Amino acid sequence: MSRHEAAEVFVQEARDLLERLEQLLLDLEADPGDAGLIDAVFRALHTLKGSGAMFGFDRLAGFVHGFESAFDQVRKGAVAVGRELIAVSLEARDHIRRLLEGEETDEGEAVLARLQAAIEAPAAAAAPRRQTWRIRFRLPANVMVTGVNPLALLDELRDLGPCTVTALTDGLPALKALTPLDCHLAWDVVLTTEHSRDDIEQVFIFVIDEMELDIAEVPPAEERWRLGEILVERNDVPPAAVEEAAAAQEPIGALLVQAGRLSPDRLASALGEQQHVRAEAQASRTAATVRVPADRLDDMMNRVAELVIAQSKLDQIAGASRDLELKSVAEEIGRISLDLRDTTMGVRMQPIGALFGRFRRLVRDLAEELGKEVEFVTSGEETELDKTVIERLGEPLIHLIRNAIDHGVEPRDERVELGKPARGRIALSGRHSGAEVIISIQDDGRGLDPDAIRARAEAKGLIAPDAVVSDAELFQLIFSPGFSTAERVTSLSGRGVGMDVVKRTVEELRGRIELESERGRGSLMSLRLPLTLAIIDGLLVRVGQARYVIPLAAVEECVELTREREVASQNRSFLNIRNSLVPFLKLRELFGVTADPDPYQKIVVVSAGDQRVGLVVDEVIGDHQTVIKTLSPLHADVPAFSGATILGDGSVALILEISHLVAQGQPDEAALRRAS
Repeated sequence: MSRHEAAEVFVQEARDLLERLEQLLLDLEADPGDAGLIDAVFRALHTLKGSGAMFGFDRLAGFVHGFESAFDQVRKGAVAVGRELIAVSLEARDHIRRLLEGEETDEGEAVLARLQAAIEAPAAAAAPRRQTWRIRFRLPANVMVTGVNPLALLDELRDLGPCTVTALTDGLPALKALTPLDCHLAWDVVLTTEHSRDDIEQVFIFVIDEMELDIAEVPPAEERWRLGEILVERNDVPPAAVEEAAAAQEPIGALLVQAGRLSPDRLASALGEQQHVRAEAQASRTAATVRVPADRLDDMMNRVAELVIAQSKLDQIAGASRDLELKSVAEEIGRISLDLRDTTMGVRMQPIGALFGRFRRLVRDLAEELGKEVEFVTSGEETELDKTVIERLGEPLIHLIRNAIDHGVEPRDERVELGKPARGRIALSGRHSGAEVIISIQDDGRGLDPDAIRARAEAKGLIAPDAVVSDAELFQLIFSPGFSTAERVTSLSGRGVGMDVVKRTVEELRGRIELESERGRGSLMSLRLPLTLAIIDGLLVRVGQARYVIPLAAVEECVELTREREVASQNRSFLNIRNSLVPFLKLRELFGVTADPDPYQKIVVVSAGDQRVGLVVDEVIGDHQTVIKTLSPLHADVPAFSGATILGDGSVALILEISHLVAQGQPDEAALRRAS
């Protein structure tokens, strides 16, 4: 690898490290006493400094050195973490990003000066830090007679923080010599807590004078991983015994127990401490990953798509052949192709948590700029979505979150007058729903005002003054270009630019937006997106001589359009399916097919959200792995189709845009309901 290539790798890894640094600082603002977070921030800065100097980023390394030196005071517990310190640290993080991207800036000295001022500013007291303690205690033999319950003492220790408890039975006498009312056990407890040593001693306040109690700090896991070191530090075995067991190249604990140098209880206790400390350290670690350029993933997906098409051709050839061996090979290749498709799509999938994390800083800064108090909560970060979709969702979500803070959440005083909590709440969540992912943004603010939206829509000529329009239909008007109900233009909003971009981007991703709102209670915006843009499962149908693909995730059921059903609809194009009116569209008429229809047509019932429509086709051929190809610029504006695919015989089948067809069928249903 050349030096230039190595520098490019550093830049990419540094970008990821800066993203993590921002999340760590925001987490630290919410939990200032977490020593693990403080150490993680310091390690990130140390890595940036060392790697930057190694690859020639001297200005970056010099600035990070100043940042690291200032933050070392926090690490040592000399300075408490406060809001001002976090704010300046975020500024410093942004400056590092500018240096990484090669921007010419001379703000570094000023940022470091503000950081040093925040460090030197008077602070109440250093925030408590999480520390791991080893507690070994043996109670007086008559402790239970005096009314002290050992289990209650252990519960009090658990209340101080996560702990690992091991009972030591080496003081237990033989059965004949055992006194039932005496306490013969001792305990080892490994406790991680923000509480002090004095707080731990307070647990034993009533028996501390008569008991054996040893409390010691446990070094961090990075400094002490080995079991032998733990046993020596606990005075369970001498160093010579550990060296002797290590020389045998066998598990140290087992050898010491076999040699009678260590009791099984004390081995279990030491192992428990080792696992406890490792678990605490693991919480601050990120899983190991292999970095692969995005274009290689795209290229691999394209190759898999070609394989799927070739496999479809092979299936067609095998289906027309009587060669059983060919059929068997075709089935095996089909299975492997399907597994490879799922594996490749899994590689492209990424948790949306990384995307959600970007908005914590946005919410914090916007709330501060507007003088509002906003709590930002996320859920469903583990939900996975195609990387291409994630990359394009950033801008739409920024618009929606900005609108929620600016237009939705009220100022503190107004919320208090309305009987709401002083702090507003914005919730960003993700979840799977079939072959879709639903990303929702919900706030507890003012909600949408249908009257204001209608007045603005009438002024812009979007609806007639006497038109009968539902609230749901009015809400969709906010996605019209240039539409805004803001009374004044600010740096954040008011120009009517943004929501139309959101809708266009989501539709380009073959998704749709659903909006619910209640005046005075808040709004819920849901983005329904496909899991992937590459390959989907589809239902292949025929209309006339042409074949089309319906995304299988949208299909609810298939029914036959009998002569009786058609007559029952009274030529009003609707079905009565289990006492539910479902409008249907005849694709033959929609696509201008002039050939005679098949005698037994089928209706494929599809849905988008809570709306359904039936699509009348001549034949349902069967399921089909659909490799999505984008339409040419000449056909890209045809709303009935979202793409195309290549079939096994080399012909092209268009993929139906279900949301458009469902929307097209709704006016017929509305008119039908008014007539009924």
